Amino acid sequence: MKRIIKWLFVLVAGCLVLIVAVGLIVPKFIDVKKYKPLIEEKVAEATGRSFSLGDEIDVSIFPWVGVKLNDLHLGNPVGYGEKDMVSVKNFEVRLKVMPLLTKKIEVKTFVLDSPEIYLEKSANGTANWEGLGEKNDPKKGMETEAQKPASKSSSDKGLPISGLMVGNFSITNGRLIYVDEAANLKKEITDLDLNLGNISLENPVLVSFKAKVDGKPVSLEGSAGPIGTEPGKGSIALDFVLKALDVLEVNLKGNLIDVLTAQSFDLEVEIPSFSPRKLFAALDQDFPVQTNDPKVLDALAFKTRIKGSPSQVSLSMGEVLVDDSKLSFSASAKAFAKPDLKFDLHLDRIDLDQYLPTPRPEEKVSQEGQADVKGSGKDKAIAQEKKPTDYGPLRRLILDGKIKANKVKAHNAIVENIDVRIRAAKGIVTIDPLGLELYQGKVASKVELNVQKNNPVTKIRLDARGIQAGALMKDAMKKELIDGTLTAEADISMAGDAPDMIKQTLTGQGELMFADGAIIGIDLAGMVRNVTASFGTGEKSAEKPKTDFAELKIPFTAKSGLVNLAGTRLSSPLLRVLVNGTTDLGQEALDLRVEPKFVATLKGQGDTEERSGITVPVLITGSFNAPKIRPDLKGMIQGGLLDTKSLKQTLGTQADQKEKIESVKKDVEKQIKGLLPGFGN
Repeated sequence: MKRIIKWLFVLVAGCLVLIVAVGLIVPKFIDVKKYKPLIEEKVAEATGRSFSLGDEIDVSIFPWVGVKLNDLHLGNPVGYGEKDMVSVKNFEVRLKVMPLLTKKIEVKTFVLDSPEIYLEKSANGTANWEGLGEKNDPKKGMETEAQKPASKSSSDKGLPISGLMVGNFSITNGRLIYVDEAANLKKEITDLDLNLGNISLENPVLVSFKAKVDGKPVSLEGSAGPIGTEPGKGSIALDFVLKALDVLEVNLKGNLIDVLTAQSFDLEVEIPSFSPRKLFAALDQDFPVQTNDPKVLDALAFKTRIKGSPSQVSLSMGEVLVDDSKLSFSASAKAFAKPDLKFDLHLDRIDLDQYLPTPRPEEKVSQEGQADVKGSGKDKAIAQEKKPTDYGPLRRLILDGKIKANKVKAHNAIVENIDVRIRAAKGIVTIDPLGLELYQGKVASKVELNVQKNNPVTKIRLDARGIQAGALMKDAMKKELIDGTLTAEADISMAGDAPDMIKQTLTGQGELMFADGAIIGIDLAGMVRNVTASFGTGEKSAEKPKTDFAELKIPFTAKSGLVNLAGTRLSSPLLRVLVNGTTDLGQEALDLRVEPKFVATLKGQGDTEERSGITVPVLITGSFNAPKIRPDLKGMIQGGLLDTKSLKQTLGTQADQKEKIESVKKDVEKQIKGLLPGFGN
C-alpha cells in the first residue's frame, strides 16, 4: 500500500512539474503569431464579419493563463456608415491556473482599452448587429420539442464555481455610437471608464463608472454585494449614487432578496432637489410645459421606499416636493392582472394656476371655431363612428384610495380641506366622501359610477351649505352674476359617456337657494322705469344694474333631460319674481316665463311711486346658443304697467310705435342676457 501511495505521489508531482515546464517552456519555443491568420479566419467564420488582429500577440500559460492582444477590428456589413462595428486598441486578461482545479477563479487583470462600438439602424429598418454569428443551416429550428434538451431553472443550476477573485477589472476610454437613419437620430457615449474593485463572492464589489452622453457627464459610484457563497440566496446589498449632467442626482440603497427564488427587493430611492428647467437646458431641449408662471417647476425632489416581489409592490414614506408644495404618499399594488390597488395621498397646498398653460390666441380662435360647427352633420357622423369605450379594466379593478389636500387654488378659486375616498370593486366606482370647504361654506358629495354594463350609469348626490356665491363667481369666472349665501341639494343620475347621451338621460331633483343677495346685471325694478325712459319720459340710471333679494329659490326636477323649473321664485320686501317653464338639455331648448311682481313701492330701488301688483313678464325661448328674450308687452298692459290709452299716447305714431317697442325689447333683452352668460354668443 505504501508503495502505491508513493508512486501516486510521484505521478502527481511529475504531472505538476510537467505542467509548470510546459507553461514556462512552450511560449518560449512556439511562435503563436503564426496562428494569427487562422484565428482571424475562425472568428470571421463564426461571426460572419471581417476580423483582424494587430501584430502584438502575447500568450502565457503558467502560473497565469494570459492573453494580450492589440488592434482588434470586427467589421460592419456593406452599406453602413463605419468600416468597423467593434474595435479595441488593447485587450489583456490573465487568469491563475491552479485554483481552476477547485472551481475557483482568480483573475489578475482584465483590461479593455479604448473599445469602440458602432450600432446603426438603416433607413429601411435593418441593423448592423442583426445576423451576427448566424449560419445558413437548413436544419436549424427543425428539432422537435422531444429533441430539445430539457432546460433547468436558474435555481437548479446554481453557480458552477466555488470562489471568485478579480484584482483589476477596467474598461477605459470607451466609445459607443448609436445611429438611427429613419429617425434621424444619433447618440454618442464617450470617455467611458468602468472600474470594478474588490470583486469576490464574500465582499461588496466597488463600482465606479463615468462617461459623457452626447457630451454631458454621467457617473455611477457605489457598491453591490456580497453575492455570498450560495449565490441567489439571501440578500445582496446595493448602495449607488447616480449623477447626470451636473444637475440630477439619484440615490439608491437597499437589498435584493433571494434573487433566484423569491425575487423580492427592499429599496430606498431618493432624488434630492433639482431644477427640471435646468435639466432640460442641460439636455439642449426646450422645456415641454409652458406655464403661466415661468418660475415654477424649478425645484423638484422625490423619495420613497419600494418593497416588492413578482406578485406585489408597495411604496411607503413617499414624499414629492414641487416648488413650495409637498405631497406625502403611500401606495401598494397586487394581483396585477386585476389590478388590486391602494393609495393614500396628502397634499399640503398648491396653486394650480401657476402651472396651467396660457391659452394662445390661435387656440382660442380654434376653440370658437369648433364651437361654431358643434352639432354639424359631420361631427355627429364622427361621434357615431367613435369606438365604444372598453370598461373591462374598470370592471376588474379593485381600488381603495384616499386623497386629502389642505389648500388648492384653481382658476382663481380657493378650495380647502379636501377629503376624498375612492373605492372600486366589481365594476362600481364610488367616491364617498367627496368633501371640501370653499368660500366660508362646505360641500359634501357622493358619486357612484357603475360600468357593469356597456353604458355607464352615474349617480351624484350633492349637499352644499353656506357658500358665498358672489366671491366664488368673481374669483372663478371673473364675472359678477349673483351674490348671496348658497345652499344646494341635488340627487341626479345619468347614463352613457357621451355628452349628448348624458344630457338626454339626466334625471333627478334638487334645489338651489341663495339668501340675502342680488342678481348682478339686471334690474327688474329699473326695467319698469326704463319702459318710460325708452319712450323719452324718464331717465336711465347710470349705476350698474342689480336686483336685490332676500331669497332666490330654484327647485328643479329632471326626467330624461327635460328640466322643469316650476316654483322658482325670488323674494324681497318689494319684489316677487316667479319662473315657470322647462329647459330641454337634449334639444338645448328654452321655454321659460319670468314674471316679476312689485308688491309695494320701489323706494330703495330708485322709485317712489306706488306700483303694487305691477307685472313685467319676460319670455325666454329658443336655443341655448341663440335664446330669444323679449318682454311680454301684452302681459305688461294686462298687469297695469301702462293702460292702452296711455301706451298709445306715449308711443305716438304707428311708425314710432315699432321703433320704440323694439327699443324696449332690446333694453330688456340686454339685461336678461346678463343672467345667461354664454347665451347668444
